[in-house]
Amino acid sequence: MDMALRVAETLKSFRETRLSALRPPSEFFDFHRLSRPADMNQATSRISYNTRYFSGNYGAIVAMLGVYAMLTNLFLLLSLVFLVGGFTAINKFAPEPTQVGDYVVTQKNLYIGLFVIGIPMLWFSGPLSTLFWVVGASGVLIIGHAAIMEPGIESEYATVQDSV
Repeated sequence: MDMALRVAETLKSFRETRLSALRPPSEFFDFHRLSRPADMNQATSRISYNTRYFSGNYGAIVAMLGVYAMLTNLFLLLSLVFLVGGFTAINKFAPEPTQVGDYVVTQKNLYIGLFVIGIPMLWFSGPLSTLFWVVGASGVLIIGHAAIMEPGIESEYATVQDSV
């Protein structure tokens, strides 16, 4: 019961902090505010403002790209499920040594078996290439969107509000 309360509290906290930062799609995809920056200084200031302003939307983009990468690399997904499920099963079902014939199976033996099978599976699934793909793709999308999106009128009032 305590675990369920902690999960509910964590979800509520996540909803209040991260999901409240999401901007509506009509504002995120406002084609009337798209323009090419005049110079590098303008592009840098747009990127600086838009990455803060659309941080929730950019986080959602990174999460969606991560889910897409995991679904397209099924061997990586299988490897991670095997390792996480193995750890969970060992901790839950085998806390004490078990007698199997003449051999005593301990948690240490089970972890060694899990690593002997799981680490090569993980190695062959290419987790680093998937990670670098997600970082590269999200970087290009986020920097590109932030550079070409003009800040809204509310950005002009942000400096006035900070000085008051």
